[in-house]
Amino acid sequence: MSLYNIFDIAGSALSANSVMLNTTASNMANAQSVSSSSGETYRAKHPVFQTLYQNRLGLSSQTPGVQVAGIVDSNAEPLKRHSPDHPMADAEGYIYTANINIVEEMADMIAASRSYQTNLQVATTAKQLLQRTLTLGQ
Repeated sequence: MSLYNIFDIAGSALSANSVMLNTTASNMANAQSVSSSSGETYRAKHPVFQTLYQNRLGLSSQTPGVQVAGIVDSNAEPLKRHSPDHPMADAEGYIYTANINIVEEMADMIAASRSYQTNLQVATTAKQLLQRTLTLGQ
């Protein structure tokens, strides 16, 4: 693996972390959303990551790194609350809210943010190494 592959790897990680930050922010923004049925209630979204690698013979054209394989909805059931005075209440007086734990979402956001910062530092360090390598012959 050459030093140039580091930029591809760090770039793919930055992109994946950006998706993680965006989905976490979306979950937090919709945590207090209300609906009149469980089918209409916002479901938390979680990205699914997939690793990419080169085989030892170099036959793969993929650059090593990570990619987002997809974004899946949570299977957690919405929270059902009895609130007959709420304008969104169903015929029985229940409202449904997203089953999102804000503490878990904040922990995910902090982890994704730190991972983003780390990968940015990796790219910066690789850039500095390449610049120093180019100045060795001077």
